[in-house]
Amino acid sequence: KGPGEVSHVSRGERMAHGMPSQGKVTISVDEYSSNPTQAFTHYNINQSRFQPPHVHMVDPISYDSPKPSGHTRFVCVSDTHSRTDGIQMPYGDVLLHTGDFTELGLPSEVKKFNDWLGGLPYEFKVVIAGNHELTFDKDFMAELVKQDYYRFPSVAKLKPEDFDDVQSLLTNCVYLQDSDVTVKGFRIYGTPWTPWFNGWGFNLPRGQSLLDKWNLIPEGIDILMTHGPPLGFRDWVPKELQRVGCVELLNTVQRRVRPKLHAFGGIHEGYGIMTDGYTTFINASTCTVSFQPTNPPIVFDLPNPPSS
Repeated sequence: KGPGEVSHVSRGERMAHGMPSQGKVTISVDEYSSNPTQAFTHYNINQSRFQPPHVHMVDPISYDSPKPSGHTRFVCVSDTHSRTDGIQMPYGDVLLHTGDFTELGLPSEVKKFNDWLGGLPYEFKVVIAGNHELTFDKDFMAELVKQDYYRFPSVAKLKPEDFDDVQSLLTNCVYLQDSDVTVKGFRIYGTPWTPWFNGWGFNLPRGQSLLDKWNLIPEGIDILMTHGPPLGFRDWVPKELQRVGCVELLNTVQRRVRPKLHAFGGIHEGYGIMTDGYTTFINASTCTVSFQPTNPPIVFDLPNPPSS
């Protein structure tokens, strides 16, 4: 066999065998981007993309199961919506909170959340915003102030100096917004954007606008934190009989970034865990569809990177 033999292996096979891919993968807008339910049906019929053997449900680890040696235990929560008082938090090393930690992003709510974080024993806490953190989205606030009618009176009454530096109220965690941090050797990237839904914070149209944000996610990320789900993974909304996950996010995660863990929330009904055999997808929405904070935090163990 010649030395060039390996270059004949298809990219799909290379990825499946954990071999480095040839060249940079570019994701383009999917033809079904604007209709995720149709996209799901199309890819399921034509590729069985969202069913076994490609995709499996995963049972959560019980809190009292011992952490394997050489691993780090991540505790995933999301969509706590200022309802943290009764949440039983399990043992772990790193807390990941994937957004909607407030109702409206009011500074008083952010302070309350930060106080709660301060009382938790985790070595590291990593947090992103969600669509409810209105004050964290500067463009949203600029538009809200310009409008004649106020959808969010309590937020609209805020003076700019009340919220201009609202991120600085989060003193008990690492806050990520289209940025990354390395924690215990794991590279974690966080981004708050979600497909447009009723014009909340960090909402962008499906397609190129969102893809531009996903294109900022570097390769070599171990853990991806987004507020909302990718298409087909814990993104079903039964009341609407619709899939609402982002097609471009799915393609970015599966074809380009390939993190070991993709944590998110956003869709309260989608709480649970799935895997595509390489990435584990965790929808850790703490609140149910009726905003009851009764979904337990999800723990997940990852083997420590060689460098750490």
